[in-house]
Amino acid sequence: MSKKKVEQKVRQHATELMKEKGYISPVDLLVKMERLTPKQVKDWRFKKIPYLERVAVGNLGKLNHALNMLKKFAKEQNLKPSLTVYKSWGKGPKKPLRFSKSGNPYMEEVYSTHYVRVKSQKSNKDRKT
Repeated sequence: MSKKKVEQKVRQHATELMKEKGYISPVDLLVKMERLTPKQVKDWRFKKIPYLERVAVGNLGKLNHALNMLKKFAKEQNLKPSLTVYKSWGKGPKKPLRFSKSGNPYMEEVYSTHYVRVKSQKSNKDRKT
């Protein structure tokens, strides 16, 4: 898939996610783009997969491009980045989950940043009057 096609898919699916959930997460986006399956995400959450990139379809360069496009799209749409902590599910202690093989802090942050709509200040002022 060309970079242009990846960009189109990111925009299309990010818009859908915003309508469906009210926020966009990189994990949800990669599922929508069929780079991950819901089962893979669930297995990762239950610590059956050591890091999410291990099972993602496509090379890391294209995944990285998709995540950068999401960041750009979110900025264009004036969405607020919100760092989200991913902890394991299941029995035992809840451990932080890894997204990348390297565990690089920047990449971990890119994967764990959700984008949410900014609440308008005007609506808050209207309620006070």
